Amino acid sequence: MTDLATTLPEPGQKMTTLPLVEAIEVSKHYAGVTALDKANFSCQAGSIHALIGENGAGKSTLIKILAGVVTPDAGTFKIDGQVVTLDSPTKAGQLGIVPVFQELSLLPHLTVAENIFITNPPRNRLGLIDRKALDHQTEELFDSFGFHHLDPEALLGELPLAQRQMVEIAKALSRHPRLLILDEGTSALTIREVKLVFQVMERLRQQNRSVIFISHRMDEIEEIADTITVFRDGQDVGVFPAGTVGHDELVQRMIGRKLEQVFPEKSSRPGQEKTLLEVKNLGWEHVLHDISFSLGRGEILGFGGLEGQGQGELLFALFGVLKKLQGSIYIEGKPVRINSPAAAAQVGMGLALIPEDRKTEGLLLPLSVGNNITLATVDRRTRLGLVDDRREKTAMQRVIDQLKIKTASTRVPVRNLSGGNQQKVVIAKWLLTQAKILLLYDLTRGIDVGTKQELYQLMRTLADEGTGILFFSTELAELVGMCDRVLVLYEGQIQRELKGPEITEENLVAAALGLNTANGKIGG
Repeated sequence: MTDLATTLPEPGQKMTTLPLVEAIEVSKHYAGVTALDKANFSCQAGSIHALIGENGAGKSTLIKILAGVVTPDAGTFKIDGQVVTLDSPTKAGQLGIVPVFQELSLLPHLTVAENIFITNPPRNRLGLIDRKALDHQTEELFDSFGFHHLDPEALLGELPLAQRQMVEIAKALSRHPRLLILDEGTSALTIREVKLVFQVMERLRQQNRSVIFISHRMDEIEEIADTITVFRDGQDVGVFPAGTVGHDELVQRMIGRKLEQVFPEKSSRPGQEKTLLEVKNLGWEHVLHDISFSLGRGEILGFGGLEGQGQGELLFALFGVLKKLQGSIYIEGKPVRINSPAAAAQVGMGLALIPEDRKTEGLLLPLSVGNNITLATVDRRTRLGLVDDRREKTAMQRVIDQLKIKTASTRVPVRNLSGGNQQKVVIAKWLLTQAKILLLYDLTRGIDVGTKQELYQLMRTLADEGTGILFFSTELAELVGMCDRVLVLYEGQIQRELKGPEITEENLVAAALGLNTANGKIGG
């Protein structure tokens, strides 16, 4: 079903007749769900090839097959024109295919260096791991790619998500891939780290190696990709040289329809009726300083600023994760002490947190979709120690229908769902608690444009029904398009409050950088 009739010449490379990697009419089915349906894909040597599509379009299934993790039901694979069998990760690795999946494969109790060289650490004459050589080897790798902010001796579990993602990428690079696969490899990264990864990708391209790049950030794809392949419903529905097709056509190919207005219309009177949450002089260690604000009923209040300025800690503080807080918190005018997430989720408190990393903080991946959805409210449908199955199924189906969660069955392990549907399961779990205050931490990270639009509409619908929403996003367009007010944090303090027409990308950037602003303009 590919649109491109001829082989594309790659920048800086001679015309190549044989692709580095080619997948021909690949099919894969899971429990009645078709993940791939005679899909085709090819990637030239010396090319950065973007693979885009909605969550569930088949992208992740294809790359897992290329990486030898998943066995296809049908299809042919070629490397340099030769038919190969990709029946294990080891075999794929021997052929030079190295993936970086959304699910990190790192061990939190080991150091950065131990994680990177876990399969082949340097050893001394006694056969023991040579610690000095291990750290030196890791430092050489970091120096080679400019990853100077990573410490080889740091414990992996103590690093923020962005640095863990960089370690995963470094681990893949240590294997000298001919084809590097990045599945949402930049979704958790800071702007600085994205630039580093792009430099790595450019270097691989110059070395006649290739990258398959999966991202939902169209600006990243436009900046770095040579070629774009679009997947929809398990099939390839278009291949284009980057820059030759506009956003509208790409999105229409992805979702099979024209994308309507991205952000729903804002409320004309947000937060006017009732104050749900009030925070006074909140502080925590050396991270949060004298933070005061209020959240009204039906209001979407955004947190802006560069990552690492205290936005995540503020959400965790409100949800009872952090201890030894200074200041006061009031819910509907009553002073409260939120000592734990369990206390925050109680009916009287009514808070719910959608975390940054759904896979490690929001879901229990081995459990079923249904068990994950009902996890936070199972005690509310229990009588004499027994769960009321009928009430549970009714409640479960209601939120599945409301969020349009795509799953063959509620008994399917949640790890089998696409990233967007996994995020919907996290949301469904908290919707069942009937929370009146939602804390959203980068809600749409790694989500396709169609699902993003659904989540934006859900946010506005919940706000219109009276829910108060605190929304931290690393995407400026989301803060501009969704928020009634935005508080920009800088070094753990509120730098500026923006309202109505003041909420612009220009003002958000200026405040995020700690610049003085006046009258809504930089340098006023």
